[in-house]
Amino acid sequence: MKKIRLGWITFTCSEDNTIVFLELMNKHFFEFSDKIDFAYCKVLRTSPDIFEVKDIDVFFVEGAISTDDERKQLEHIRKVSKYVVAVGACACTGYPAGQRNRFPPLLKRKISNRVKRYGLNSEVHPVSKYVKIDDRVMGCPMQEEAFLSILNKYLEMVI
Repeated sequence: MKKIRLGWITFTCSEDNTIVFLELMNKHFFEFSDKIDFAYCKVLRTSPDIFEVKDIDVFFVEGAISTDDERKQLEHIRKVSKYVVAVGACACTGYPAGQRNRFPPLLKRKISNRVKRYGLNSEVHPVSKYVKIDDRVMGCPMQEEAFLSILNKYLEMVI
């Protein structure tokens, strides 16, 4: 039986969607074990370097983009994936991870040393700023039913 090649990655966020995702995989383990090949998912198994990953059916991206390295990883994900789904408020809108984008100039100057020290970009952006996304699962955290609906959509399309 053909399995969907799935990826899951987390960028800048609270990772609450990853927790919901893991709980869903626990609840639906037997249902999904015959249908999903977790080609890249560090929270579930040892995964290769992201730049070695290829031929992904659906890649779920959680979190906003706040560094050049995250942007490069995201661009690679888009190149090797048939579909990319933004998961959670940070991936979809850039917020709340990007709240510093709206800081007044004085506060931005006060935090500028930390931004530089951690290699952060001056602003945080949603996934769609850098790549085309095929779907979104909103929420902080995401709603289980909304995620399962999107996952099932791609299971039907790919398998």
